[in-house]
Amino acid sequence: MHPDVIRERERSHGIKLLITLSENDVAPRFDLATEVVICTIGPDGSTEQTRTIVLAHASAEDLCQMILEEGVDVVICNGIEEQFYEYLTWKKVTVLDSVMGPWEKALERFRTDRLQPGDILFDRPEKKHHG
Repeated sequence: MHPDVIRERERSHGIKLLITLSENDVAPRFDLATEVVICTIGPDGSTEQTRTIVLAHASAEDLCQMILEEGVDVVICNGIEEQFYEYLTWKKVTVLDSVMGPWEKALERFRTDRLQPGDILFDRPEKKHHG
């Protein structure tokens, strides 16, 4: 989905967003995710609804089916196989992949229009200089 289409949908009724989870981070692999968070982002950028779903088992096929059944507009994930990426985008779902770090940071950056595929959101410790 083109960013302009996302913005138009966001203005009209909001965006439904799914993030694959591994504890508090974006799951390293789409096909191994056993938990997801689904958020509804309102037209003003606020988070209107958030719910966590624990999946019965890890399955990329089942996850894709759930994404379509739930009417998800945007998926945030890390590693995703090309066939599932292509399938979801063919079904008009925007996929922001190769995102690493805490899922809440990914959500916040998405809400403020600052999330890009490939973003690494982990905090980097300060380097200490010896001398």
